[in-house]
Amino acid sequence: MDDAAANLGSPMLPNPSPSLPRRWAIFALLGMFMSGLCGGAAGAALTIWITGLGAPSTPEPPAPPTSPPPTALPVAVDIHTAITDAVAKVSPAVVTVVNHLPPRVSLFGEIIEQTTSGSGVIITPAGHIVTNNHVVQGAERLEVILANGSTLPAQLVGVDPYGDLAVIKAQGQIPAVAEWGDSDALKPGETVIAIGSPLGSFKNTVTVGVVSATGRSIDTGRNYQLEGLIQTDAAINQGNSGGPLVNLAGQVVGINTLIVRGAAGGAVAEGLGFAIPSNIARAVADRLIRDGYIARPYLGVEWGWITPEVAARFGIPVEYGVYISRVVPGGPADRAGLRRGDIILGINGQPFDPEHPFVNLLFQHEPGMVVTLQILRSGKPMEIQVELGARPAS
Repeated sequence: MDDAAANLGSPMLPNPSPSLPRRWAIFALLGMFMSGLCGGAAGAALTIWITGLGAPSTPEPPAPPTSPPPTALPVAVDIHTAITDAVAKVSPAVVTVVNHLPPRVSLFGEIIEQTTSGSGVIITPAGHIVTNNHVVQGAERLEVILANGSTLPAQLVGVDPYGDLAVIKAQGQIPAVAEWGDSDALKPGETVIAIGSPLGSFKNTVTVGVVSATGRSIDTGRNYQLEGLIQTDAAINQGNSGGPLVNLAGQVVGINTLIVRGAAGGAVAEGLGFAIPSNIARAVADRLIRDGYIARPYLGVEWGWITPEVAARFGIPVEYGVYISRVVPGGPADRAGLRRGDIILGINGQPFDPEHPFVNLLFQHEPGMVVTLQILRSGKPMEIQVELGARPAS
């Protein structure tokens, strides 16, 4: 059989194509070649498309849902320090003292109510409160606002103007009583806490500082000094007057009384607060509660304070002294023979000077004591003995 017959006996079939995997391999090579020619991005895209055709992937099952991370909750931490414990102990006994002054009439005939405020601290279960004299001065009516916001009426018990201390008594339920501490034990650098109502609005404000110094003296501008004061840098502002200065044991070691903002010449200062030592404040408060007044020594004269400026202006031959302008009839000075125009130079040999003003030297003695006055009469020095009386109650 010839070749033609043989071909007629077997049907003609097309040439077999390359297998499918082989075809995809060729396209993959083409993709890699294109990535070299056209850049990695285009070639890689073609390669991915080709391989995707060649090997269709089975969709991955969706990931199981995951729980959100737990939310962190705030943790309550009960923090106790010596300061927080001291404040918690004393603060319920701290009050705001509201002084209702007599009303005044305006230029247009309106009656204007006047009030001032300060701070105080409860010192007896009967409701006695110690504060500053200047907080209650001139009061027509008094009331106190407790730490919980409730208000109680109060009455004046007694004042010591020269010590800038006063005692009032609240009428009603007393929430707490403060404990006195020993001010003589204070040391510079010791932590102290001031509690009060600055500006009358920020009730029971707490500030913290240290004892800057002890034994300070401040001129009151009324010819005598407040002596033995505690100096502190704990912030004290208007309205803090009469509030307690507290140690870390929660004891009252002082009664805040004044601040110094500057000095002569325009110098400005911060952190200069002063408190009356608790040992003095407690003794005065006890006497005011017992007697209603402080028995200060009494000379029985009206007088003017001589300074170098006054002496130069009026030709007085001493730099410091007390000029007697009037002798109270029947008083101690009158009985001792003092006269108008006499100049007292000192008491018991201690001359007057800026650190030893007349009132402070006089108050170092008690009523009934006999003291020797150094005086100048008509230019001649002499000495006169006087038995001091008791100052009439204010």
